[in-house]
Amino acid sequence: MADENPLIVRREGAVVRAIMNRPERRNSISTAMGEAWSALLAELNEDKTARVLVVSGAGGHFCSGLDLTEVQKPMSPEEKLASQRERNARTGARFVGISELPQVVIAAIEGSCHAGGLGFNCCADIAFATSTARFAAPEVRRGLVPAQILPWLVRRMGRAVATRMVLEGRVIDAAEAGRIGLVHEVVPDAEALEALVQRTVKDVLEGAPGALAETKMLLRALGPLSPDGYAEAGAASFGRTASSPEAAEGIAAFREKRKASWVV
Repeated sequence: MADENPLIVRREGAVVRAIMNRPERRNSISTAMGEAWSALLAELNEDKTARVLVVSGAGGHFCSGLDLTEVQKPMSPEEKLASQRERNARTGARFVGISELPQVVIAAIEGSCHAGGLGFNCCADIAFATSTARFAAPEVRRGLVPAQILPWLVRRMGRAVATRMVLEGRVIDAAEAGRIGLVHEVVPDAEALEALVQRTVKDVLEGAPGALAETKMLLRALGPLSPDGYAEAGAASFGRTASSPEAAEGIAAFREKRKASWVV
């Protein structure tokens, strides 16, 4: 079962590959996957020999975002509010943790890169995609909010472009993702993607590890990801929406492949 190993970690010399491994659910983020990510980040922060982290997904997809079946687990409204608020806060902390790694982080994207998948995309230092990759921030169409990914989208693409993406919630193709700066380069297929990743790894390894880590620190010092208190406010907002009737209807509509009741 993929859920028994939701994040495959492979070591190739100075390169670590993290492969999100829930292909039957387009690598959606389960609680178990989140815990595996937290464990990996703790390990990498102490690893002085790892110099590059390559993030990808199994089965031809990158990551389709939060596992919505877990959002809909039966519990009281109070329990759901607290649970989803805490879960969203942990998700945001992981994106920050990935960004602050001393290693250079490369996202290699195929297939679906939706919702929380965009967080992995945008908190990486460098992002590449195949021409068949698809990107979306569909939270509002599910009765949810893009709480923890929003600052990363704004940082990567700028506020105006990110605003349109999260309010429309539509799927965009890889060509448009490249045009708006969501990814750095688009290549034809998986073979070309791997070749580009390997070339980039080779280039990165020409840099001194300490200088690369210091450069990443200087990039962070150029300005905060979001204002003080945003992460907490975002988690609270996600908790409220995730425990609302709108989310129940939006997620049901998504699972049943129909329009939500508010669509006119």
